[in-house]
Amino acid sequence: MDVENLQSILREYSIKPSVHRIKILEYLLKHRTHPTVDHIYRQLAPQIPTFSKTTVYNTLTLFEEKGLVKSIAIPDNQLRYDLYEKPHAHFRCRECREIMDIPMDFDVPLLDKDNFEVSSVQVFYSGLCDKCAD
Repeated sequence: MDVENLQSILREYSIKPSVHRIKILEYLLKHRTHPTVDHIYRQLAPQIPTFSKTTVYNTLTLFEEKGLVKSIAIPDNQLRYDLYEKPHAHFRCRECREIMDIPMDFDVPLLDKDNFEVSSVQVFYSGLCDKCAD
């Protein structure tokens, strides 16, 4: 994806494009691995001398506030980030530790409570992936 398209995506979410923001978005689009702040930092720091973990964290926080990404809390793991395109669940293999997106073909029941405002729902599965189950 070229820089103009990345800038357009950021503007669509009311995010002012910058070199750091463009690089982080590009990384998230190319690598659907549910990365941590540390992982993104290690991958991009050699390319950008002014990069810091704080920049990555602050950028991902902004992306989440604007609805571009979702943070996912995987039990016994660091906070990870996922581009939010459509509702889906997550599966973590207990053997290889890979985290995968699982399409959700069902509706999650909404709370039927007065004065509750649900802002996020996370569905998480754990077990053995098809590669590790063999």
